[in-house]
Amino acid sequence: MSDLRARLERWAGVQAEDLGDEARRDFTDLLAALEKGDVRAASPGAGGWTANAWVKQGILLGFRLGRLVEMEPAGPLHFFDKDTVKPRRFGLDDGVRVVPGGSAVRRGAHLARGVVVMPPAYVNIGAWVGAGTMIDSHALVGSCAQVGHNVHVSAAAQLGGVLEPVGALPVIVEDEALIGGNCGVYEGTIVGRRAVLAAGVVLTGSVTVYDLPRQTTYRRQGAAPLRIPENAVVVPGARASSDPFAREHGLSLYTPVIVKYRDEKTDAATALEEALR
Repeated sequence: MSDLRARLERWAGVQAEDLGDEARRDFTDLLAALEKGDVRAASPGAGGWTANAWVKQGILLGFRLGRLVEMEPAGPLHFFDKDTVKPRRFGLDDGVRVVPGGSAVRRGAHLARGVVVMPPAYVNIGAWVGAGTMIDSHALVGSCAQVGHNVHVSAAAQLGGVLEPVGALPVIVEDEALIGGNCGVYEGTIVGRRAVLAAGVVLTGSVTVYDLPRQTTYRRQGAAPLRIPENAVVVPGARASSDPFAREHGLSLYTPVIVKYRDEKTDAATALEEALR
């Protein structure tokens, strides 16, 4: 992919009005590589996850190149978007189950074989979704989010998109995690392998996560993202505010709490996920 990277990087700093057909061809090649999974917006390695800035910069090139056009209508509904980021079309050979009912997957998103998309859901450009994962109704997989194998992104869950700055990690959900209904995972948070987020958990770069079993806390530290440990079971919690007015009125603040780590009992409670895929 070094040739593709070099071709894309040469367009950095070029004004949009000076970008032509050659830049469009390079961007189209990037979309194809993203969809095949040959390149990713972030990659795992021995030292952890690394953002691939050149990939994210290439995605932004597509938005600079694009012209606003009318997309193919769906019945009485009409859509208008950049002509470089059209909806992705799947074939039967892709092995992706897109259930009828209004879901959309943008070009440049990789969905591996066995992925199930329940309606209505949305998967944005640059996202990577591993085999056997279910994206449930009203769920969002944001731009460049990385979702592992056999994950369940439950109904109305939101995995935020992180395109800029290009060097920032996107949201990452590792293999076999369960993201409960109405959860929100934002600002480059990493959810570790086999972790469970109970319904309503919200993770951002500004929250502190309290770990009861290990008697410690987790939060974003500088450029290092918030990371939920492997096998952690996280629930919505609250902590007392030290503000005098808050104490007077019995107010508390939301905070995520790790109450346990995944064991055989937890696995039995989530076994239904396999039957649903």
